[in-house]
Amino acid sequence: MAELRWNPLIEDYVMIASHRQNRPQMPKDWCPFCPGSGKVPEHFTVYEYDNDFPALSQNPPEPDDVATDFFKVKPAYGKCEVILYSPEHEITLPELSVPHIRELVDLWVERFNALRKDANIKYVFIFENRGDVVGVTMPHPHGQIYGYSFVPKRLELEMNSAKKHLANSGNCLFCDLIKAESKEQKRVIFENEYFTVFLPFFSEYPYGVNIYAKRHISNITELTDAEKQAFAKTLKETAGMLDALFDYKFPYMMCMYNAPVNGEDASDYYHFHVSFYPPMRSRDKQKFNASSETGAWAHCNPTAPEEKAEELRAAHKKFVDSLQ
Repeated sequence: MAELRWNPLIEDYVMIASHRQNRPQMPKDWCPFCPGSGKVPEHFTVYEYDNDFPALSQNPPEPDDVATDFFKVKPAYGKCEVILYSPEHEITLPELSVPHIRELVDLWVERFNALRKDANIKYVFIFENRGDVVGVTMPHPHGQIYGYSFVPKRLELEMNSAKKHLANSGNCLFCDLIKAESKEQKRVIFENEYFTVFLPFFSEYPYGVNIYAKRHISNITELTDAEKQAFAKTLKETAGMLDALFDYKFPYMMCMYNAPVNGEDASDYYHFHVSFYPPMRSRDKQKFNASSETGAWAHCNPTAPEEKAEELRAAHKKFVDSLQ
């Protein structure tokens, strides 16, 4: 079963993909993402791999016969890709060199451009899940890209807020957020010529750092050559900083937010940024999204962002010093 079911209560789609229940846990003695598996080239630096168990497909099956006058369904159209970070099975993002990560950035740009050529795709979502605690079944370093045939509710809400802010102030909401955080400085972790890394004033997660492009761009393809290089370095330092917090491979969800494609032009009011959602609130305690967060979308951060920003600044220094 693979289809999109409409939730009229929040006006959003749910992907029903029961076939994904059968996707395998990684065998101990074999990995499809490693050279020699027969699934990937013998030699590569970074590589796009079509998901073997996609929730979305450019040739989707017809939905099951479950629709009624009230319950609405449509085909699960879209694309699910796996982005392999390296041929090395155990390496992680912060352990890669900056030139290597730059090749990863170039591949993200290439795939974003390829997916948006499909007029039926409305949102391209680049992300990485890292660690068992967030459900990763394949430890080989990789991220994913989903091309949705709809704009997910989270993005729709952000776009509406940004559009309203532009109408009221004449400014980009995200640019104003960076300006306000830079003025306060309390939650800024580090920055360079092109990017600011900070823990937002309203962070839902104790270590939920964000990366914002300083220049107003709406998607990853608009990065200049210099910005791509800086983005690679910024990603390495951000992920490395999280690992340096407690000296272990810190689990996280890394999500890249770009303007929607093949619809309304949002380039004036949407702003490229990256958000990390690490599920830990301390070295050995997990932050669970319980009833308030899940049932009411009323998030509670059990820590003060200003205090956690100090921890993160120290962890960033520790990681950067380790590279010397």
